[in-house]
Amino acid sequence: MFCTQYSQKDWHQRLGSGVHADAIMDRIIHNTVWVETGTYNMREHTALTSV
Repeated sequence: MFCTQYSQKDWHQRLGSGVHADAIMDRIIHNTVWVETGTYNMREHTALTSV
């Protein structure tokens, strides 16, 4: 399981955009189920409701 705050399209660049990044992405993406949680920010929500 991988959890990240970055979108899938940014991973390759963040991994260095080279041959190693290609290999890592190939292994991660194969048979992957992606769950997008959206842009909801729980910190902002909590800050607004606790004041």
